[in-house]
Amino acid sequence: MHLRFLSAVFVALAVLAPCSALAEPSMIYVVRHGEKAPAGKDPELNEQGKARAQNIATTLHRVGIASIFSSTTARTQQTAQPLAQRSSLPVQTYDPGAPKALVEKVKAQSGVVLVVGHSNTVPDLVRLFGGAPGSDIADNEYDRMYQLIVGPNGAVTTVLLTSLPATGAAP
Repeated sequence: MHLRFLSAVFVALAVLAPCSALAEPSMIYVVRHGEKAPAGKDPELNEQGKARAQNIATTLHRVGIASIFSSTTARTQQTAQPLAQRSSLPVQTYDPGAPKALVEKVKAQSGVVLVVGHSNTVPDLVRLFGGAPGSDIADNEYDRMYQLIVGPNGAVTTVLLTSLPATGAAP
């Protein structure tokens, strides 16, 4: 009887082991919100920002995004929304003042994840995810798209992409 129990435990572990490996995302994309209107306490995206949000959605739609995270501001929500609609996914909100809590939430996801943040939060998020953020993001720079590839050993490779339209600011 004891041998049967141990056999059942080993079979259960063998079945569940691959699931635990899926508990971490395979890839994380981190972007700053699109261009915003010049005034207001919580400005919305301007026309160029709306175009950027559509381009991000077009670019990432085919990579199999499984989860989308955005801060609660109008500009980040509007940047995430086109991809959320195309992918039939909810936009999950996070507190930009608690980046470690977001990192824990994202690391509990499986599949490919998008995080939309701000110029002053994106580099820190990239760093907390294990990536290399490079230089600070300038106020007029909206086109950086970080692709963080999570390896099987947990090591993160950072690929810096550009979302169109390019702003011309140097990364």
